[in-house]
Amino acid sequence: MIWVMINCFAKKMPAGVKGYVRENWGAPFIVGFMLLLMVAAVSLSMSLTALADGLAIAAYYALVAGVVLQLVCFLKYNKKNGEKHHESS
Repeated sequence: MIWVMINCFAKKMPAGVKGYVRENWGAPFIVGFMLLLMVAAVSLSMSLTALADGLAIAAYYALVAGVVLQLVCFLKYNKKNGEKHHESS
């Protein structure tokens, strides 16, 4: 599902953004979180509390999905690059 979303938007994105999104799968969800939260704030300022609540909940789920996907990407690319992190003393 993520690849379908990325491929749909990839045709309209500049090359630098395409590479960033391919390496950071959670980025679109985190951007979506920020947009949803801003729309929720505007809705709340217009006294549309039910809409603001729904948007805030959707924003939270987008944030959770984005953070989980970022963690997956971090672990995937960390292993792929063969980087080993040592504790410094």
